[in-house]
Amino acid sequence: MKTTRAVVIAAAGQVQCQEIALPLLGHEDVLVRMVAAPIHPADLNSIEGKYPGAPKPPYVGGREGAGVVEEIGAEVATLNPGDLVLLPSAGGAWRERGVHHAADLVPVPKIIHPLQAALLRINPGTALRMLRDFVPLLPGEWLAQNAGNSAVGRAVIQLAHYFGWHTLNLVRDLDAVDPDVLKIGDIFLADDGSSDAPPLLHAPRLAFNAVGGESALRLANALSEGGTLVTYGAMARRPVKLPNSLLIFRDLHARGFWLTRWSGHASPSTQQAMLAELIGLAVAGVLRSHIETTYPLEAFADALAHAARPRRQGKILFGPAS
Repeated sequence: MKTTRAVVIAAAGQVQCQEIALPLLGHEDVLVRMVAAPIHPADLNSIEGKYPGAPKPPYVGGREGAGVVEEIGAEVATLNPGDLVLLPSAGGAWRERGVHHAADLVPVPKIIHPLQAALLRINPGTALRMLRDFVPLLPGEWLAQNAGNSAVGRAVIQLAHYFGWHTLNLVRDLDAVDPDVLKIGDIFLADDGSSDAPPLLHAPRLAFNAVGGESALRLANALSEGGTLVTYGAMARRPVKLPNSLLIFRDLHARGFWLTRWSGHASPSTQQAMLAELIGLAVAGVLRSHIETTYPLEAFADALAHAARPRRQGKILFGPAS
């Protein structure tokens, strides 16, 4: 029996790099070598046993990634050896090689770097859906967000600029803002989580919250009448508390977004269309993720510790050592 190395969550808080069985290649299957797979906050929460919908241990970690086709089954006509593909959304990306059903793989043009391809599905997908699904923004409108230097926050900035909108961004570290982003006319303000922070300029109809606590309230106070606050993360691990007055007298709307839930309701064709759009935006140079470094699978302990550090400048991935 053939085996492959994988980073396995054996139990809550217990991670191992071990050899696992590699299934036989079926007629409609494809053997894929993983070339890059990110470590997301949701992956870390799953390891801790604190993320809804995480598989029951033991399981191979990793929610997304990219790989290169090495071998195809006899009845596979859509892929060829050497093709770059997005790994299945079902997870299990932290493995050296995997056997997958061909229909579950998404081909990616080789003009996209594998490290960038590995980050296309979750963070840019979250940004795109939040921009599209809550408030129909008009050309030239402003929207606000905290966590502006996060992976989702940067995708929001890139997509908003492409679609003709401006962003008002709260960030923990102004020095970490990409200098190229500063040239497009968006606004960046320090966000230290305090209640005495100055009010935000403009009065957007849409704001994205990934922090909670006072930072979320600062966004809510900036919204125009009838505005919508969309919460998709909880970095500060503090609840969103909205004063009654904002709901009664300004009719603010508080919503939540989770890409996993969206995927569970969206049709396969809708999900495929979104991925195709994201791939096209990456080819056009609109989307580009910030990457801090990569680690080989066997250095999983260092990789996970690095991914958990605050104030990183980019994503941590499993892939070629850097």
